[in-house]
Amino acid sequence: MSEPTDLSNLVIGSGLALGVAFGAVANKTNFCTMGAISDIVNMSHWGRMRMWLLAIAVAIVGTTALGASGLVDLSKAVTQRPVLTWLSLLVGGLTFGVGMTMAGGCANKNLVRVGGGSLRSVVVLVFMGIAAYMTMRGLFGQWRASFLDPVAINLGDAGWADQGLGTALARATGMAPGTALWTVAAVMAGALAVFAFKDARFRGNTVQWLGGVAIGLIVVAGWYVTGHLGYGEHPETMEQVFFATNTRALESMSFVGPTAWSLELLLLWTDSSLHLSFGVATLIGVVAGSAAVALLTGKFRWEGFASFTDLRQQLIGAVLMGFGGVTALGCTVGQGLSGISTLAIGSFIAVAGIVAGSAAWLKYTLWREENS
Repeated sequence: MSEPTDLSNLVIGSGLALGVAFGAVANKTNFCTMGAISDIVNMSHWGRMRMWLLAIAVAIVGTTALGASGLVDLSKAVTQRPVLTWLSLLVGGLTFGVGMTMAGGCANKNLVRVGGGSLRSVVVLVFMGIAAYMTMRGLFGQWRASFLDPVAINLGDAGWADQGLGTALARATGMAPGTALWTVAAVMAGALAVFAFKDARFRGNTVQWLGGVAIGLIVVAGWYVTGHLGYGEHPETMEQVFFATNTRALESMSFVGPTAWSLELLLLWTDSSLHLSFGVATLIGVVAGSAAVALLTGKFRWEGFASFTDLRQQLIGAVLMGFGGVTALGCTVGQGLSGISTLAIGSFIAVAGIVAGSAAWLKYTLWREENS
């Protein structure tokens, strides 16, 4: 049996490597969910959205295979808990969607920009991290816990082991759980992949579709690292635990919570109870991977805020992202890729809110400009 430090270091090192890969791919392909929504609203261009949808399709198939093979117990993921906090997921998603649009990009995009030399994104991430921490343990957390989280549906009372769509189909039809899971995964992933590749321009853009495949596989690898390589018996408590994860559950790529944990670690560095984790390592890796691509391609540029108005709007957006990302249990990556890859009902609610919030703010911005 490996010692805790050995497993923790394995998880942290693997998280760093996955983060580097994610940051490099995201920089090279200009991967950004907010940008994809903006392309559709402003230019009716679906290229980046097809890349995001293809990444989801790949993540669904790979994650389902991990769960079906027994390598990972996906029911232990935070997104799969049978208590469906639908109001928190919806409000958090809407808030995050508006916030990322005001800030000019989600958490993932701002991390990629930091690697490219954006000091503006450093400030955005710091404010997002503070707001996220306040939503976990501070003032915003009190509001969330008092008014949003209690509005929930306890699927466990109805005998559901988790909130997966496979479980829902099995309960509704009497189908075997494994068959139901693969049916949902095949239908959803197949539909998304067909939609992505039906466009000839997207099929011809090798960089984009390979980027989508790569990002989907990185999400799958994240589940494998924390849920299999990092899952074992603690020698002191003799309990099965997930090593080096902040949630004490299996995790994959997500960036809002880890930003808050990174700030906590920096502020309380001498606190022996705090350590590097998978999430923090992926955060560092994304910046490093993006920086490597920016430097190698000669695109590294120092960047600041364009004006006070720009500063004000982006800081408001950062705070909304911090609150929304924690309340919705994830961002465009944490829920939009990792969460949806587990086929959790709540993840679809959160992502619907994110997309709706972003599209609504984009349309409001266009209306305001046209009528100013």
